[in-house]
Amino acid sequence: MALTDYGYGYWGLVLINVVLFSLFISLLPYRRQGRAAKASKGILAAFMVALFAEMYGFPLTIYFLSWLVGYQNPLTHESGHLLFPELGMLSPLHFLSFAMVGGGILLVIEGWSKIYHAKGSLVTYGVYSYVRHPQYLGIFLVTSGFLLQWITIPTAIMFPVLVLMYYRLAKKEEEEMQALFGDEYRRYKVSVPMFLPTGLLKATGRWVLAGKHSIDLGPRQNPRT
Repeated sequence: MALTDYGYGYWGLVLINVVLFSLFISLLPYRRQGRAAKASKGILAAFMVALFAEMYGFPLTIYFLSWLVGYQNPLTHESGHLLFPELGMLSPLHFLSFAMVGGGILLVIEGWSKIYHAKGSLVTYGVYSYVRHPQYLGIFLVTSGFLLQWITIPTAIMFPVLVLMYYRLAKKEEEEMQALFGDEYRRYKVSVPMFLPTGLLKATGRWVLAGKHSIDLGPRQNPRT
């Protein structure tokens, strides 16, 4: 039987997805242009190629696991979701992965918009009031969402490398921003986290707790005897 009978071998879909995400990556506006920025874009592009090549092309990871540890997989596209092969696209984790990918893309776009309209001035409002590098956080959400949805051996190996490279790029950008904006950026750096929006998470937690405490169940009454 052909690979297409199992939901694979669709190299046209591989090409379309790779081209679309490559265009998206090429348009990412980094504060710092140079070898580090190009290398970060390169590892992100390689991640996408490896992802879609196995998602729609050839399930290399499944074959490798079958050879290495005797992993049994019916080799259907639904079962290619290795973290939840029984439920496939009906798994809650699959819907979560879509939310992570979509949210990450929106975060990248919103971060780019703020920088574009700032015209070279320091941006500390909007998404930049929660994290110093919202675009890189968006990239982490997109790639981790895809890992959750369709993990493969190559992408699992590349993901920590990708995170490390973007972390180093962010540190180099911050050195340049500190030299450019001085004390203004130092104060911003102290008050706003790098990637994790701890302030937003704390505010959300307080809001949830306040909502619970505001529920008035009324005084309990003892039944009359």
